[in-house]
Amino acid sequence: MASNLAGKKAPKEILVNVADLISSYYTLKPDLNSQANRVAFGTSGHRGSAFSGSFNEDHILAITQAVCEYRKGKVNNQLFIGMDTHALSTSAHKTALEVLAANEVTTCYTLKYTPTPVISNAILTHQDTDGIVVTPSHNPPEDGGFKYNATNGGPANEDITKWIENRANEILENGLKDVKRMPIEDALKSKYLIEYDFVTPYVEGLRDVLDMQAIKDANISIGADALGGAGMEYYHAIQKRYDLNMTIFHDSPDFTFSFMHCDKDGKIRMDCSSPYAMAGLIAMKDDFDISFGNDTDFDRHGIVTKSKGLLNPNHYLSVAIDYLAKNRDFSALGVGKTLVSSSMIDRICEDNGIKVYETPVGFKWFVDPLSDGEIFFGGEESAGASFLKKDKTIWSTDKDGIIMTLLSAEILAKTGIDPGEYYENLTKKHGAPIYARIDAPANFEQKNILKNLSPEAIKTTMLAGEKIDKILTSADNGAKIGGLKVVAKNGWFALRPSGTEDVYKIYAESFIDEAHLKMIQTEAQEIVNSLF
Repeated sequence: MASNLAGKKAPKEILVNVADLISSYYTLKPDLNSQANRVAFGTSGHRGSAFSGSFNEDHILAITQAVCEYRKGKVNNQLFIGMDTHALSTSAHKTALEVLAANEVTTCYTLKYTPTPVISNAILTHQDTDGIVVTPSHNPPEDGGFKYNATNGGPANEDITKWIENRANEILENGLKDVKRMPIEDALKSKYLIEYDFVTPYVEGLRDVLDMQAIKDANISIGADALGGAGMEYYHAIQKRYDLNMTIFHDSPDFTFSFMHCDKDGKIRMDCSSPYAMAGLIAMKDDFDISFGNDTDFDRHGIVTKSKGLLNPNHYLSVAIDYLAKNRDFSALGVGKTLVSSSMIDRICEDNGIKVYETPVGFKWFVDPLSDGEIFFGGEESAGASFLKKDKTIWSTDKDGIIMTLLSAEILAKTGIDPGEYYENLTKKHGAPIYARIDAPANFEQKNILKNLSPEAIKTTMLAGEKIDKILTSADNGAKIGGLKVVAKNGWFALRPSGTEDVYKIYAESFIDEAHLKMIQTEAQEIVNSLF
């Protein structure tokens, strides 16, 4: 059930006290007897809040030192570091720079904000480099996050993150005595920190990924909501470089994010795929030919059309895949989708003669297939995706919300219909699936049960009146999905514990109707209840 604040402008009384938050970052110490206060890398790095003792200076000192130790002897060139506009990001960024310089890691940095995909792109355009992004993605303003991208440009794999996580916790337990650090003033003067222009090479390179000339020539009116995020400067540079008819909103930092509309649960969350959080831009949908927004580190996208308003992420993924398959020379290359993404993608790929690679949740599973030329597109149901350049070479092996939003403008410019109308045409050919996700509370033990399910846990042979075709605990690549997926002819559900919050998720989809979807969700909930 939605909060009374859902979709409403954030009231003053729920805004974070930024001064108190920053003070807590430096003064509070994590309780290492609490699992919640230890370093834990989920699908996108370590996240937490300074208020709860889960994202404090001690964490960043330990994690950065662990990264320095991990990369020693493995990565011979420089490291790229960026940060988003969360209040804790600036402090954590400076802490990381102090440790990187003291460990004599040549680090390319800027004190301005840098989107996640820009760091990935920088890694890929420089041989034998890696990167750090200080971001909790679309999490609430009081949260902080820290993730490591490997030399392939993408989120580090589980082997790497587990090593960093274990070593960071060991450093914390030893009272940080292994941390090398120098004052930020000395670090910035050292030969190891190199100020770097991230904006120019990224913006110039967009022409290799998208038909920027077509967008300009069509003179479509574009509304770009930066949501106070790391890509504010980039949208202005793109507008100027390619002479686009583009209006940019919320293009200055506000650490309280007071301009946001509250999410479904009444919290401020910069989730560009949420109709509640995006209520402000949705209200202006008729003012522009196409509108879009991004989360705080610009790795996710939200597309707003005149025809349909805010597109469901699965709908836009389907449109993007079909359009790219028909308008790029990506023959013989496949598509990567997470196991909780819409089966509409499977039908579109079959229609285009494209192989589908289904993976566990997490964009890291698309990194190798993109790098190896197995897939031209990798996308998640949570509105994160990336794709290859027009010449089939790699652009970003992390989610890139900028190329995904600009692709919506290219689609409108080239086809004359917006992505909402495009999806409507796809449903006439392939059916109209109904998709939903439910989040429910789960403690550590319950999440562990769901993470380690086996197919034998499912005792029934039917799902919402249809014979069960598949029960999956591993993806196409053989990796464990950290949950379970049950598939029938016209519907499926998946159970998965969250890696960053005390909830579990039920994903479900029906190609029949709303009543059929409800049946799937009810039966999935009954299975969970029996397990707990």
